[in-house]
Amino acid sequence: MRSLWLLGLALLAGSAQAALTDVTLDNGMRVIVHEDRRAPVMVSQVWYRAGSMDEFNGTTGVAHVLEHMMFKGTQTVPPGEFSKRIAAAGGRENAFTSRDHTAYFQQMQKDRLELAMQLEADRMVNLVISDELFAKEINVVMEERRLRTDDQAQSVVYERLMATAYQSHPYRRPIIGWMDDLQNMTAQDARDWYARWYAPNNAVLVVAGDVEADAVIALAKRYFGPLPARALPDRRPQTEPAQLGEKRIVVKAPAQLPYLLMAWHAPTLVDWEKDTEPYALQILAGVLSGNDSARLQDRLVKTQQIAVNASAGYDPVTRGPGMFLIDATPAPGKSVAALEKAVRAEIARVQREGISAAELARVKAQVIAADVYQRDSLFYQAMQLGDYAMAGLPPQALARRVDKLRAVTAAEVQSAAKKWLQAERLSVAELDPQPLDPKPRTATVQGVRHAN
Repeated sequence: MRSLWLLGLALLAGSAQAALTDVTLDNGMRVIVHEDRRAPVMVSQVWYRAGSMDEFNGTTGVAHVLEHMMFKGTQTVPPGEFSKRIAAAGGRENAFTSRDHTAYFQQMQKDRLELAMQLEADRMVNLVISDELFAKEINVVMEERRLRTDDQAQSVVYERLMATAYQSHPYRRPIIGWMDDLQNMTAQDARDWYARWYAPNNAVLVVAGDVEADAVIALAKRYFGPLPARALPDRRPQTEPAQLGEKRIVVKAPAQLPYLLMAWHAPTLVDWEKDTEPYALQILAGVLSGNDSARLQDRLVKTQQIAVNASAGYDPVTRGPGMFLIDATPAPGKSVAALEKAVRAEIARVQREGISAAELARVKAQVIAADVYQRDSLFYQAMQLGDYAMAGLPPQALARRVDKLRAVTAAEVQSAAKKWLQAERLSVAELDPQPLDPKPRTATVQGVRHAN
């Protein structure tokens, strides 16, 4: 079944009509093509609906480990040759793993798309995971964990807070995996993960750029079409139990400054046509942070000078439950307790007084402009399409997102703040800084390169 939508995107570079084609091949693989003629380049991405939320206890981090192994060779492409061939064609490639998915991408001239598809189709079914290469690569992943999490105090705080805020949902586990699981992981764990999830009927190909949809689909049918669909494991509901009271932890880690991280359970976008709260919470995040005139920056950093920085964040597009986050670093001589009190006061002010029409209009303009500006990037266009597809949302939801944000009212923002930013939904983490090692550790293993 083939569907064609015209996505009218008001790009900063000018108004444009971008054609989007969405096709499902006979083997269940979905192909989304976004035609954009502004430059003779293209972005190709293969997304697998398998991330850290699909892992089992004892093998946390295996989704990310398999991402690394996907560059270690197939039956016909030697280890390291994938990247060499893309580079030789003038392209760049990489991959990333998230809680919800794993994706692989190439950015190249438009006439090199066939090479990207040929290589991706090959490693979808012909990957070789040898014990020898796995033994080397698992050390790379463990070093990556040390450098990006264990040696970064704020990353440790985030990891520990997620493990506290989520009681049972697999979002409580880190994407990189717990170190003990990595130390005990085997090549067979990676082989099992590959066999379980890497199939065309669990994948989405997204191509954006100066391409013809019919030609892209013909290439997809040629290279991915012959790959057989496989039975996928049942995905059982994993509903997070309602939180019954505020949670609080203190994390002791080497750092220069203390740090505050607050997380409230929040809704995600499910019915994109009827849901209003996820859009209102996006505007609320813009009210609280994002620029010098936002409330946290204006009141806490510039006026009260109680913080050196403060920001809010919220992502409504996920497979699992959502979180509304606020993080802040106290100014020298100010305590985390005083900073938290000030953050709570700003939230209470929104809940009590709401926001003015002028503030709403300003924040909407900023949030929408940021959204539209990001869409001016071919890579981000493809990223958004893949992200929505992984979350089970149709392209129409992305095409209408700006309209939905523009329709948010001040009353909806205030109502969302009252309903969701409540103490019983809140988990708080405080970083208690410990003395720093006078000699920072450097990487001892080469190859830490792929992004989470």
